[in-house]
Amino acid sequence: MTDPMPVIQSLLAGLPILLLHLASATLVWLGALALYMWITPHDEFALIRAGNEAAAISLGGAAIGLAAPLGFCLAGSVNVWDVLIWGSVTLVLQLIAFRAVDLLLGTLPARIEANERSAAIFLAMTKLAIACLTAAAVAG
Repeated sequence: MTDPMPVIQSLLAGLPILLLHLASATLVWLGALALYMWITPHDEFALIRAGNEAAAISLGGAAIGLAAPLGFCLAGSVNVWDVLIWGSVTLVLQLIAFRAVDLLLGTLPARIEANERSAAIFLAMTKLAIACLTAAAVAG
């Protein structure tokens, strides 16, 4: 059996950094999601509370779309500034994705408010596609 002390010492040395990076990424994610919801022209939580599935699909896509690049950023981050800067870039790209789908489909906010799932699914998948590309770019 090997000595567990090097692993325990590594854990004790690295745990504070892990917690700092995780907390930073979580705060950036929550802040970006809050800002996303503030900027979009409809109240996602009110719609979701009322049973609007399209709003849940759209907001879920945004939540994952914002989190995926942050996860890749965490994997290669040197410091907390990496997470903060790339989190901001991710938010801007997700807002662009929302506007692009709105231009393609037209009246996207009204369609989500009307619980049109097809528009919400297309929006969510576009957000995920942008997130995948952003995550790869951040990691690359």
